Amino acid sequence: MAERKSFEERRQHLAKMSDEDLFQYFWELTDKVVEPMVQEGRENTTPAVERSILLRMGFSSLEAAPIVNGVMERGLMGKGCGNIIWRLSKKLDMPYREVGVGLAEGKYWDEVAGLFAEVAQ
Repeated sequence: MAERKSFEERRQHLAKMSDEDLFQYFWELTDKVVEPMVQEGRENTTPAVERSILLRMGFSSLEAAPIVNGVMERGLMGKGCGNIIWRLSKKLDMPYREVGVGLAEGKYWDEVAGLFAEVAQ
């Protein structure tokens, strides 16, 4: 096993950096660490995650379930249920809570297809 370098050896590339340079370098490294997690969140979701998001937006579990099911039926899970509700509320100029409850009741689904025409069935 290779011997570990001393702290002084490991920090040589940092020694001549200013505080601003160190600050920028820190955030570059942080982005490299966090980016795979952010990408994973963008590309992969589950009904349980989407229900959890809707609960945090103030919807009840009885409201969240039909919203998630409707999103899944239309092949829009990758867009995110909360995102769909938010975009639709902007399009309809209505409060997002009202839009979400309407979706849970079966309303507004025709308008949802137009929000993401490239993936809607």
